[in-house]
Amino acid sequence: MEKTQKWKLQFMIVALGQAVSMLGSHGVQFALIWWLAEKTSSPLMLGLSGLVAYLPMTLFSPLAGITADRYNRKFISIFSDMAMGTAALLYAGLLLSFDLPVWTVLVMLCVRGIGSTFQQPAIQSIIPQLVPKEQLVKTNGWMQLLNSGSFLLGPVIGASLYAVFPMPVVLMSDVAGAIFASIALAVVKIPKLEKTEQKEQYFPAEIKEGLQVFQEDKKLFYIVIAEALCMFFYAPLSSFYPLMTSDYFKLSAMYGSAVELSFAVGMMASSLLFSSVLKVNRKIRVSFIGLFAMGVMSLICGTIPPTYAGWFFFAGSCIGLGASGNVHTIPLTAYMQETISPDKMGRAFSVLTLISSVTMPFGLLFSSPIAEKVGVNVWFFVSGLCMILLTAGVFVPYAAECGRGKRS
Repeated sequence: MEKTQKWKLQFMIVALGQAVSMLGSHGVQFALIWWLAEKTSSPLMLGLSGLVAYLPMTLFSPLAGITADRYNRKFISIFSDMAMGTAALLYAGLLLSFDLPVWTVLVMLCVRGIGSTFQQPAIQSIIPQLVPKEQLVKTNGWMQLLNSGSFLLGPVIGASLYAVFPMPVVLMSDVAGAIFASIALAVVKIPKLEKTEQKEQYFPAEIKEGLQVFQEDKKLFYIVIAEALCMFFYAPLSSFYPLMTSDYFKLSAMYGSAVELSFAVGMMASSLLFSSVLKVNRKIRVSFIGLFAMGVMSLICGTIPPTYAGWFFFAGSCIGLGASGNVHTIPLTAYMQETISPDKMGRAFSVLTLISSVTMPFGLLFSSPIAEKVGVNVWFFVSGLCMILLTAGVFVPYAAECGRGKRS
């Protein structure tokens, strides 16, 4: 009983620290993106902002995974958080001293992307070291619930701060969040990772080991392929949310923050179900269902007329998008944490990030000029339709694989 309470307490300290950090990050991210939307009114510029934010994932994910497996994951996470907080502090100081051009936001987003790329596989690999295997679905649900709360409140805080204070003050919330998360992680004792004996390897060999995890598990391979294909169409949508509100529905920043809030409500509702009453046995199949539902909700968003009443339907659809995203992510994360060897965990998660994120820059480059010409609502419709078709197409060989092996 005492051992159970100990891991629960340590897990909650880590999860709460990460949630507070994300609270500051989401607030700052919303303020920066909304500032870009107001200054430029350009889907191309917002697409470029998403590109520079996610490009580091494509470039550095393999290195981040190897780093998480070779070195102290706790230190990596703290260092990454503090690096992002320091970048926000420096940018705030520069904004106070100089009249910086809008494009400098892209530099800031890129630096944040690099920090996040190294932090994510480290944190995802730490959780199985703290939590018993049979509790991973529930704890991932709780992790997502706290993160969803941050995602919900972050844009509201960001919009409120943006409306009242200059950008340097808004950036301070990111600094405070990084400090809190670093302190929370510092006080938790992470069990030492028992590594198997192996000869020294070079970078390409270690990347190959990470890829082999997916090659050896065909069911995992199919869901990752489906996610990678869908992210080409889905990932750009996150950059176009502000324009749906400001240009398509012709509404203010507070309505924009309400859309983000709606998305977070969906995330919280699904996270709460996973962390409490839902028991998932066939995790990969449930993950497929979530990916399919993301396509359905995206398609619906693209069919809504640009009226004031239509905005409420759009916000409601965003609730469904947030919920279906968690239905895809939580079981997939738990499945990987349960089945992958601890000393390969960082590389596996970084390869997952790489596979999905490498499609995002191409998706943004492809979608931004189209959205510029035909409208962001059309891209919501097109992306939803393509996701539905792709998910259904990849599910067929997955189902055949399930028929040959054990249920996942």
